[in-house]
Amino acid sequence: MEKAQGLRFGDMVLDETCLFAHRNGRKIQFTRNERALLLALTRNPRRLMPRDRLLDEIASESNVSDRNIDFLVNRLRAKLGDSAKSPNFIATQYGEGYVWIAVPSSVAPIDALLVIAPAFGLPGSPFSRQASSLIDQLREMIAEGVGDGHNVIVAEDWTPTDRLRYFLQVSFFARNGHLDCAATLREMPSRRIAKALRLQLDMADAASITNEASRVSNGVIEVLRKALGHASTGLGIRAEEPAETRLQKASSVLLSTNPRWVEGGEQLDRDRKQDPDNADIALQWCLHLFTRLTTTNPFGEMSLEERYRMESEIDATVLDCLPAIEANPLLMLAAAKLLYFIDRGHLELAEDIVQRAFARTTDFAAALPVMGQLRYARGQFDEAVQCFDRGIAMVELNPLYHIHIRVLKCLALLAAGNHAALEGAVPTIDPEIPCPPEIAMMIAWTFAPADQELPRASADALAAIGPEGAIGAVEYLYFTSARHLVSEQARANLMRNLIAHVTRRYGEQVIPAFVLRSIGKVSPAEHAHGQTPPEADMAVPLKY
Repeated sequence: MEKAQGLRFGDMVLDETCLFAHRNGRKIQFTRNERALLLALTRNPRRLMPRDRLLDEIASESNVSDRNIDFLVNRLRAKLGDSAKSPNFIATQYGEGYVWIAVPSSVAPIDALLVIAPAFGLPGSPFSRQASSLIDQLREMIAEGVGDGHNVIVAEDWTPTDRLRYFLQVSFFARNGHLDCAATLREMPSRRIAKALRLQLDMADAASITNEASRVSNGVIEVLRKALGHASTGLGIRAEEPAETRLQKASSVLLSTNPRWVEGGEQLDRDRKQDPDNADIALQWCLHLFTRLTTTNPFGEMSLEERYRMESEIDATVLDCLPAIEANPLLMLAAAKLLYFIDRGHLELAEDIVQRAFARTTDFAAALPVMGQLRYARGQFDEAVQCFDRGIAMVELNPLYHIHIRVLKCLALLAAGNHAALEGAVPTIDPEIPCPPEIAMMIAWTFAPADQELPRASADALAAIGPEGAIGAVEYLYFTSARHLVSEQARANLMRNLIAHVTRRYGEQVIPAFVLRSIGKVSPAEHAHGQTPPEADMAVPLKY
């Protein structure tokens, strides 16, 4: 897979002739018509390909129609793991055709829970067929054992990355008609040996190879599951709960929309007074404060003084807890998220905490939003979007998690100035999902293009909040999403749409001076008329 020649899009390598693709050690094959469409789309990136043009690509068949094109595109999306609502590869231009929106990446780091790395050159060995069979069986058994959402891949050539948790080196040595084999499981990035096994193989007996693959995979799965269990306790999640329950709770425990942190405030206050030295309870209290800051009515209910007071309490409490939480990855992720959010100069510290926490956890779901936000802050928008897309792909998780991570992805696209990708990515919030209506309106105004009028209902809602409410809305977006961005231009990109809509309605006086200083030379007057300032051309382009 790693040696494949072709176009690389994140974790997928597409053959230049579009005959096949590789992803996570699996080969994806395309039919003749799928290949024809892929060639037409990938050779015309970022261009609208009308249906009649795509029909020409498969004109060798009779009785083809627009419906054939739609069917083929849907089939391609299924094979590529793409989504029509939130596309990474093929975007729909309704009534017209399709656009290939993915940008090739130069070198993609391996993104996996486990890499299985054969050693000593299998192709030239007299036992290459049996060795390859062993490797294939190991991958399938381990992947099935750890479950969905955790990639297990085979790669002969690879380099350690912060996306890799474990690697299993399987070494082969042929001598005197006999094949010696050993498997060594290492934890990354420390390379600590977690398991080492010698295999007893009879090359003439296929059952022997299967039995040894099963024995090794069981040992590896035991280590990975234990790490998974350690990573999903704390913050009220108990070790005695079933593993699936712990993972489900861990995926949403750090979300600002988690109702537990609002509803449990009084109990947490009592718990803190009874056990003031308990770091777990202290971080739960900080998550309660964080949730109040992010789910409060954004239209002026919280004063700046109250916000600063609560953030100062979070700051002091989290820093005091750090020495006590080094053994718990979930508490470390909570601390990093809180330090990132309050924006008190702790970005490097938060990055260090997340890196060390992620090295000890196999629970990707809880870590992905935090990892993505740290990359977002640094302006590494392509990497941030990749983190968020990995979370979006975890379809088994709860709707609140998906809405949260989709909004984070759209914020990254907006900050990057990537309006083409943003257009098809903005999530629709299901009315059945418990999202405060004020927050839903903020999401709508933030992503509504600056040069377009708001829909009637949205415009009426903006008119209803009045100028004080508009000031609160601008402050809310700045404090929750913009101030963390290192790049001044990215902050301006993020604030542009909302500032345009509120100044069009209320004038420039509703933009706080500290927000204007933060976004630099961008003038609210330009936004009010839907114009894009010259600096917008300097926005960091998104590659993904």
